[in-house]
Amino acid sequence: MTTEKAVVTTKGQVVIPARLRKRLKIKKGTLVAFTEDGGRLILQPITPEFIASERGCLKGSGALEYLLAERKKDRYL
Repeated sequence: MTTEKAVVTTKGQVVIPARLRKRLKIKKGTLVAFTEDGGRLILQPITPEFIASERGCLKGSGALEYLLAERKKDRYL
């Protein structure tokens, strides 16, 4: 793991180093998600590859049954 550095502007903007943008396929208009984790800031590009990697992550968690039950409740309101 290598460390890259950037400076935050007065507007709170940061430039992602070109090497990382290329490797992570971050282009103009790429949606990114910010997560705070124990005092660390994690930036996750929301790319087609990331979405594909998340497929099935909720399998067996009961999420589908919960969502279907909630949808059924909404129909009766």
